[in-house]
Amino acid sequence: MRTNLDFSPFYRSSIGFDRMFDLLGNTSLNADDWPPYNIVKLGNDAYRIAIAVAGFAEKDLTITHEANMLVVHGAKSEDEDAQYLHQGLAIRPFARRFELADHVIVEGAKLENGLLLINLKREIPEEMKPRRVAIETEAAKSAANQIEGEKAA
Repeated sequence: MRTNLDFSPFYRSSIGFDRMFDLLGNTSLNADDWPPYNIVKLGNDAYRIAIAVAGFAEKDLTITHEANMLVVHGAKSEDEDAQYLHQGLAIRPFARRFELADHVIVEGAKLENGLLLINLKREIPEEMKPRRVAIETEAAKSAANQIEGEKAA
């Protein structure tokens, strides 16, 4: 089931949310559910994507981290000498895309028991982390002025 949503009313009253509306609009475009995958939250800022890639070797897989996008490609070279009597394994080429939030980095990837495990971590720069702002009171301000006045005399 595909629904086309019209976000144009939101564009009139919001600024800077273009990327979010594009993400919402593109969610229905990624309808191919192969290969299956899991997204696991390991901690507050740690995630893991596990993609079922049985039959693929490390040399058949490519992981690319672009700006806010993680792309996993898989392509197995055809064995021209093989004559299949039955081919039930879906070892077809694929490209799986994941939209990443700002400041999410790829820590590493490994192939284990037919699963491609990709570890992600959100690293927020220090200047963007919340900080406490001191509240200045009139009493503290006048006391500081009085001390400065005594030093000048």
